[in-house]
Amino acid sequence: MIDHTCAIRNRKSKIENELKVTLMLSNYIKYFSIVLFSLIQLSSLFGQDVKWDELIEKWRTEYHVPGMSVGIIKDGKVVLSSGYGVLEEGKKTKVDENTLFSIASNTKAFITASIAKLVDEGKMNWDDRVQTYLPYFELYDPCVSEMMTVRDLLCHRSGLGTFSGDVIWYRSEYSAEEVVRRVAALPQNFEFRSGFGYSNVMFLAAGEVIRKVSGKKWDEYVKENFIRPLHMNRTTTSTNEIYATSNIATPHKPQGDHEVPIEWVNWDNMGAAGGIISSSTDMLKWMALQLDHGIEGTDTFFTAQSQTTMWTPHNNFPVSQRAHQIYGRNFNGYGLGWGLGEYQGHFVASHTGGYDGMYSSVMLLPNEHIGIVVLTNAMHSIGPMLSNEIIDKLLDLPQGDWEDRGLKQDQAAWKSKADRIEERMKAHETGTKPTMSAEEISGLYRDPMYGDIRIEHDGTQLMIDFTASPGLKAKLSHWHHDVYQIEWLKPQAWFSFGTVQILKDNNAKPDGLLFDVPNDDIFFEEIKAVRVNK
Repeated sequence: MIDHTCAIRNRKSKIENELKVTLMLSNYIKYFSIVLFSLIQLSSLFGQDVKWDELIEKWRTEYHVPGMSVGIIKDGKVVLSSGYGVLEEGKKTKVDENTLFSIASNTKAFITASIAKLVDEGKMNWDDRVQTYLPYFELYDPCVSEMMTVRDLLCHRSGLGTFSGDVIWYRSEYSAEEVVRRVAALPQNFEFRSGFGYSNVMFLAAGEVIRKVSGKKWDEYVKENFIRPLHMNRTTTSTNEIYATSNIATPHKPQGDHEVPIEWVNWDNMGAAGGIISSSTDMLKWMALQLDHGIEGTDTFFTAQSQTTMWTPHNNFPVSQRAHQIYGRNFNGYGLGWGLGEYQGHFVASHTGGYDGMYSSVMLLPNEHIGIVVLTNAMHSIGPMLSNEIIDKLLDLPQGDWEDRGLKQDQAAWKSKADRIEERMKAHETGTKPTMSAEEISGLYRDPMYGDIRIEHDGTQLMIDFTASPGLKAKLSHWHHDVYQIEWLKPQAWFSFGTVQILKDNNAKPDGLLFDVPNDDIFFEEIKAVRVNK
């Protein structure tokens, strides 16, 4: 009996111990599962499961970009801020997260944010007439000039064509106000508020509105109200300021299979449309402000209502079936300083920027709290496509062939430019002579939009001098008939080959200039210069 009782007790004790061990193991498994799930979530959150450096370096190599910097933010946390490649082709100094690049047209969002702040403070309204602040503001039609509002300036619906008027400010010594005063001579491209024409000169006007309302130049206002408070300590607004620091990327222009370093070009007169120079680290701070609806810490830079206004489509344009299939896009438009659209059902606010020898891209997915900035020192459209792949990985979306698609798109764009030059080369007629002598065509020519252009002959060489733009001075060599090839003295990022025809009046005297400089950005054909004092 005693032995039986002991056996029962021993068995009971063994069962209790087994239960304790089982419970302990169960708790360990539960705890481990929680930890593992948390790690997986964190890995997904911060992109630790993605080899970002390998991915981005592969893109950089495939696109032949000398150097680039990439920043990613998600849910308020920095996923990546790093540099790849070198500051200058053929040199060893590496790009890092603090390297300075031009952000070009991504400046436009700073301009609209500045106006939003002034609106929030009751100092102006989005729908104020531009002429209220700039009485000299005129466009192609007096009625349009009178009706044009600040809101119209910021969404590219003025009726001017895309990039129309950029030839006025490019490499010129005109002030922003002088450029704006000259846009009255630009041709109408579509009905007012009935189309889309990307206009840098209208953002120059917006910068002048900021100066009038605030009493400060646009760059002073942006520095005081955004750059300094956000501690964007490397960011500046002028090429004149970058030489006082170091770690600056060098711009590059494609030349065959190589990237050729070119000089920084001063854009101060069009700074309100594209003058800011920044780094991926600083741009992460700017994107964080956008994703937090204008709030940083306890400070409100602009209200949520103003951000809604900036991110509301003001200028809509069709979505192609291809864009719908590739991007899942159902709408396409432009807000105020931001391009708006969709990516696989996710709302996107984005912008790109092109500067002489540099491209930038900013892409925000506000609802997913994601921001991506790509800065490069080459003129290849790597940013948007790379951002798409980054989004796919962050959101665990089906992986698209973005690198291949981007390369093909980039190559097609460069081929199109090369084809236009080749077309002109084939049309070249040898064995012809000009009908007017170098002495006859020398003299002053004037265009009401651009200003003065002078052709001079020093006895051995014909020269053309764009008086307001010393950086465009060039030699002229006979091409065919009364057409001369333009041989730029300085390397030009946006164009290379070009010609100018010397027009004749009814008395066979030189009467005007007709330019043909094939490119997609600076339209010399808008210059209609006529001979002065024949």
